Amino acid sequence: MTDPSVVQEPLAPPACALAIGAHPDDIEFGAGATLAQWAAAGTDIHLLVLTDGSKGTWNTKDDLGELVRVRQEEARAAATALGNGTVHFAGFVDGELESDHTTRLEVCRTIRTVRPNIVLGHDPWQRYRLHPDHRHAGWSTIDGLVAARDPHFFPGVGGEHHRPDTLLLFEADEPNYLEPIKVGIDAKIEALLCHRSQWRSTMGIDPDAPDVELQRQSFAERVVRTACQAGDGEPAESFRILTT
Repeated sequence: MTDPSVVQEPLAPPACALAIGAHPDDIEFGAGATLAQWAAAGTDIHLLVLTDGSKGTWNTKDDLGELVRVRQEEARAAATALGNGTVHFAGFVDGELESDHTTRLEVCRTIRTVRPNIVLGHDPWQRYRLHPDHRHAGWSTIDGLVAARDPHFFPGVGGEHHRPDTLLLFEADEPNYLEPIKVGIDAKIEALLCHRSQWRSTMGIDPDAPDVELQRQSFAERVVRTACQAGDGEPAESFRILTT
């Protein structure tokens, strides 16, 4: 029997999309190819990065203020690679994100300012998730969207209330929608590789190694392989789709 919750038809590229991630590079991992191919079709894409990325190093001697600056530059370069996207930085401290009044207000403000047709974010219901920022980013996305759509939540913040049509949750615990990404997967890989500060810790690439190009290629192949597993042979990104 077919699961009635599964959405079979690909979504039409929206006029505007807003993706919300806990850290720089989270959005690219979760929905980069989807955003890239929508951008190629004319979608205005925006990324809201909730934390400053200041925990994103294994080197205890790193200057964390400089790391924040670098990660913002990388995020902007990645958004350009996805399709001239705009990045918004909320600036909450990495590792200390909360799904509280302040974070909800920031999400609400951004949704009302950007006025997206589709919002994308972390699935807060994913079981056994270790990183608290991802959980809190997911709840803040959902709670901020509800606030943005109703006029009596944070009245006037960010402009008039705005109700997006659709919410897509990446890293979904129970996905019910696949976005085919043949068009966008190369841009996803390019965008991820813009996050050079994360090569060693997140992508398994040693930038100082003599075989760094082979490691880059191996990482790209892993991204494609993961996408093909999600799409049962054809590259896809999986989501939980909710109407708002």
